[in-house]
Amino acid sequence: MKLTYGVTDKPKFGQVLVFALQQLLAILAATIAVPAIIGNDMSASAALFGAGVGTLVYLLFTKFKSPVFLGSSFAFIGSMFAAFGGAASVACGYAGIILGAIFAGLVYVVIAIVVKFVGVKWIANLMPAVVIGPTVAIIGLSLAGNAIGDLTGASVETSGYVCIVCGLVTLFVTMICSVYGKKMMKMIPFIIGICAGYIVAVIFTLIGKSTGNAALLVVDFSRFADMKWVPDFTFLTAMKGLSDITPAYIGTVAAAYVPVAFVVFAEHIADHKNLSSIIESDLLEEPGLHRTLLGDGVGSMVGAFFGGCPNTTYGESVGCVAISGNASVVTILTTAIVAIIASFFAPFVTFLSTIPSCVMGGVCVALYGFIAVSGLKMIQDVDLNDNRNLFTVSVILIAGIGGFVVSFGAVTITEVACALILGIITNKVLGIKKK
Repeated sequence: MKLTYGVTDKPKFGQVLVFALQQLLAILAATIAVPAIIGNDMSASAALFGAGVGTLVYLLFTKFKSPVFLGSSFAFIGSMFAAFGGAASVACGYAGIILGAIFAGLVYVVIAIVVKFVGVKWIANLMPAVVIGPTVAIIGLSLAGNAIGDLTGASVETSGYVCIVCGLVTLFVTMICSVYGKKMMKMIPFIIGICAGYIVAVIFTLIGKSTGNAALLVVDFSRFADMKWVPDFTFLTAMKGLSDITPAYIGTVAAAYVPVAFVVFAEHIADHKNLSSIIESDLLEEPGLHRTLLGDGVGSMVGAFFGGCPNTTYGESVGCVAISGNASVVTILTTAIVAIIASFFAPFVTFLSTIPSCVMGGVCVALYGFIAVSGLKMIQDVDLNDNRNLFTVSVILIAGIGGFVVSFGAVTITEVACALILGIITNKVLGIKKK
């Protein structure tokens, strides 16, 4: 992967702001989607603030050597529902999600301490390219349904065909800018693509309003009527529910969060292996897995404290780095600062939230596809004529694409984690040789 800007490079100030906006657009939809899914009046602005602060924490722990943004983790959605479901009040539920994030973060801290003393060679042995490559591919492929669902999706009244047109305009403008663009245009394909798709969506919406045709109303401008100028930080509500916390509730929260943290650990390794292949520097060695884990774990705690949602490294951010060719950590730092400032500027956050899902779906087709392809590139040198390797890759791909998920109460082991675990077992079982 040829990078225009490496990890330590510093683009010009004006360029950095544009690159940061592109990163923000790449991670925005998923980051604000989690609080919307959880409900209970959780604030999208606070989640954006928490993601920004969590990313700053991550960058500090990783010595500014890992260029990736942290956003709201979908893996903990079930855990967050469990925290609210077992709470005596909504305020107690807010306290519970902070408590849960602390439990999850402590899991990362403990693993980080173990890794610090044991080292990371066991990871290479446990998860060689034949295992980690298809697992990274699954991270992208498992999100394919979300991308296409957004691209083709519509409300009850809006036409699906109109959404497809907006999404495909976004996708093709993004791809054309990335392939044929010169200099700056080649580095900000997502911004140009999203702007093109948004303009088309606005045109359809204006025509729909003037003609009274609800099928053309793609952009929802009514969101500006309910703007909140100050983020509703999680800890402010949580303080009111501290008195409702009981030992039994603490046990419920711990049981909901701790196992998921181990699942996300597997995805953490896959994400960082993928990013390492893009920047051509093994992040598990330098700054070290123990540092990336501490950054991710403590960043999750901070994110939940302010926004309720534990954070995790985002594949969308990694994909943006790969496609734009910009791995400058200064860009990620600026993105975090912009996210924090933007969370207090209601019109900006609201404007971003009006970007139709079909437009973001067009972008995500490219982003998620890039993640999948980067994983497959990792197995280029793997001998697939060897049945041991062939079966390992096959099992991971089919388990992941097929949606192999295992649930134990409130704990759900995602398809990525299940595929990785099954792949590790397959590789080890078939790798047994007689002396």
